[in-house]
Amino acid sequence: MTKSSLRIGTRGSQLALWQANWVKSKLEAQYPGLTVELQIIKTQGDKILDVPLAMVGGKGLFVKEIEEAMLAGEVDIAVHSMKDVPTYFPEGLGLRVIMNREDVRDALILRPGVASFNDLPQGARIGTSSLRRKAQLLHKRPDLQMLDIRGNVETRLRKLTEDNLDGVVLAAAGMHRLGFDKQITQYLDTELSLPAIGQGALGLETRLDDDETNAMIDFFHDPETMAAVSAERALLKRLEGGCQVPIAGYGTVDGDTLNFTGLVATCDGKTVLKKSIQGSVSDAEKLGISVADDLIIEGAGKILNEVYNHETFNVGKEEV
Repeated sequence: MTKSSLRIGTRGSQLALWQANWVKSKLEAQYPGLTVELQIIKTQGDKILDVPLAMVGGKGLFVKEIEEAMLAGEVDIAVHSMKDVPTYFPEGLGLRVIMNREDVRDALILRPGVASFNDLPQGARIGTSSLRRKAQLLHKRPDLQMLDIRGNVETRLRKLTEDNLDGVVLAAAGMHRLGFDKQITQYLDTELSLPAIGQGALGLETRLDDDETNAMIDFFHDPETMAAVSAERALLKRLEGGCQVPIAGYGTVDGDTLNFTGLVATCDGKTVLKKSIQGSVSDAEKLGISVADDLIIEGAGKILNEVYNHETFNVGKEEV
């Protein structure tokens, strides 16, 4: 027995609506006769556009109000960009599936006349809202001026000319989904810019006790993406990561093997710590935690302690 209708909670941005409509189309194709309705919900992250994410909390800013609507029974499914999803869920809610991943890389959009990252002039002005991107690009090019930009994809692209920038950095996945591929000057290799946790992946959050809805969306599930993102999110959870510190993680699956790399950096990019591991797909979360612990031992603990203003990450204590 399947439901005759489903309600999807979504943000109102162009990209969020594309993602929700894509899920809607797949559901309606899978279940002929099913009615799927989109319910647009404004989140705190949508309301605060003049402050960098790192200063207002980051993780959770784009999901809380949608989760509240789900707990109230107003919507059945939330479609999330996985990089926006906190590692903890409200009681009664959970991540049912993670879908096949899009391109995980960061994309560089440069002003006319500049061909690549390596061709940027000294002191070039680069726009991004991400501390992770800032830190890694500054590590490679300390001369760059990294400027905060907020807003949806189109707004950020406009800032290239409006704010007289040399370039902006956005997630390739969002550019692809919205049909802006041709505006991408260069895809940044993951060696230069390790992606955000969950970048490029979409997840569906539901009520844990909603058996009918959960059964109906299981066809979206991609085991390889789930394993990779599970390792990434385990690292983030171990490091208590939010948007206040540059943290990155990227997992890839090859058969039964998971390759995983994690990163912690200082915001100025002067210190970038990176660790990699290989292991069984079935141990995805353990691999993420292992890399997190290695990073703490290598010096990430000091970086995190300064940001979070506590001693949780001191090496030698029982809790590291």
